[in-house]
Amino acid sequence: MTVDGLPMAVPAEGLPARVRIHEVGARDGLQNEKATVPTEVKAEFIRRLADAGLTTIEATSFVHPRWVPQLADAEQLFAQVGDLPVDLPVLVPNERGLDRALALGARRVAVFASATESFAKANLNRTVDEALAMFEPVVSRAKAQGGHVRGYLSMCFGDPWEGPVPVPQVVRVCRALRDMGCDELSLGDTIGVATPGHVRALLTALDAERIPVEALGVHFHDTYGQALANTLAALQHGVTTVDASAGGLGGCPYARSATGNLATEDLVWMLRGLGIDTGVDLGRLTATSVWMAEHLGRPSPSRTVRALSHKEQ
Repeated sequence: MTVDGLPMAVPAEGLPARVRIHEVGARDGLQNEKATVPTEVKAEFIRRLADAGLTTIEATSFVHPRWVPQLADAEQLFAQVGDLPVDLPVLVPNERGLDRALALGARRVAVFASATESFAKANLNRTVDEALAMFEPVVSRAKAQGGHVRGYLSMCFGDPWEGPVPVPQVVRVCRALRDMGCDELSLGDTIGVATPGHVRALLTALDAERIPVEALGVHFHDTYGQALANTLAALQHGVTTVDASAGGLGGCPYARSATGNLATEDLVWMLRGLGIDTGVDLGRLTATSVWMAEHLGRPSPSRTVRALSHKEQ
């Protein structure tokens, strides 16, 4: 499922030599599925993603099953994949979720904050500051046990209820997450409304706040077809961690206007064309997404998956 010699690698100045892909398909990708995906299928999905060369694969979320029923099997799933030689971060919304994750040996966890009050209310039933207060003991306890903590920040570029989100508002929450000990921040374009200039403006503002670019990742949705353009803008600014979802799976259960994540295959195709190393085998990754699409009963939304799998037929 590859095209020999394509894309031709033509490096561009000012871009990193290597990008780490933070694969979110198994968690963010599958959490919004209407039909229940069997635990064994999820585990095999993660194994295949690891076999394709992805080294950071977000496995699941230790949330209450009532919130995200699709991830109710977090304990069973992590027990099946926890020995893989890759990083397997998990989402923990509170201390109870952290307890469940730590009991299984998870050492990379993530909390999920919001830059806007409306989404904080919809997602966590708290204000932004109340949510941050809830995360503080989670982060401190995880760090005390030698863990790595990622802070997700949703609605960085626009909110379906509030509209445009001022850059200083986003920076304030980023600063709070860093101050409580988050090792890494993921800047989320939850409803896919960002454009490259907006991305550069936010990253520049974070520079001014002395938040190192090495601690930043970007998480774009492709609602308006801007995910790759926004990613390139972030790379030009020095970002080297990009979230993506195999096959373009996913959305957000709390924001109806959120469509699929940036497809990992589309990202790898662009990065390969720029001469940027990811360590990912595009053929194996594409085959994995075709396999998962068959289990879900629909074709992959990834343009690269469709193009490469069509050439195989």
